[in-house]
Amino acid sequence: MTETRKPTDKSWTARILTLFPDMFPGPLGQSLAGKALEKGIWRLETMQIRDFATDKHRTVDDTPFGGGAGMVMRPDVVDAALAAATEDGLGTNGNGPAIYLTPRGRLLKQDLVQELAAGPGVVLLCGRYEGLDERVIEARGLLEVSLGDFVLSGGEPAALALIDACVRLLPGVMGAEATLDEESFETGLLEYPHYTRPAEWNGRSVPEVLISGHHERIQSWRAREAEETTKLRRPDLWDAYQKRGSEKGR
Repeated sequence: MTETRKPTDKSWTARILTLFPDMFPGPLGQSLAGKALEKGIWRLETMQIRDFATDKHRTVDDTPFGGGAGMVMRPDVVDAALAAATEDGLGTNGNGPAIYLTPRGRLLKQDLVQELAAGPGVVLLCGRYEGLDERVIEARGLLEVSLGDFVLSGGEPAALALIDACVRLLPGVMGAEATLDEESFETGLLEYPHYTRPAEWNGRSVPEVLISGHHERIQSWRAREAEETTKLRRPDLWDAYQKRGSEKGR
């Protein structure tokens, strides 16, 4: 485990419980997230779950009651790891959540990312095998979060994605923070198309409005494109967007 955060440390903290700590920081050590990590804007801490096993083989899993394929993470081992991870208050009593990354959890969306980024940090439990003993989830009140409707080999890739999504929202991370307001999901719509030089490429031209210099026309074009893209690609988002609009008009 890396150095535990001190109570006076105000950096946003991602504390990860995992069987594979060497997977971190991974891509989080590069680009904007990596620079922000070096600057101390956020902190990354990993804890090896096996360190909390009590037998000589450092066993963290066992066969499931009721039979079935695979193994299940033991409640006693994981609970001991969670107790150590939340010892300084992070992940408890409203001081950021303790999250279990699992396909059956709440879908990770931008509103949840914003909520997490606005807090002091997160404690992330990366599941493996067939999953985690349900009693730990209940006893610890873990927030179950899913990256999407698919299954990964473990929670580590989901943890990387969640952390990256949060870190880029932290003050001082993005070079042009105004661009955050125009990104996909910030307004409930997908983002409009982007173009850059050259103006002509492989027989394809940049839309004329974007080189017109007329800012109001450009904004109108971008708004229309965002709506059309959302309507075509994500009808679920489009329906929700229209519903919110009708509710505001009441």
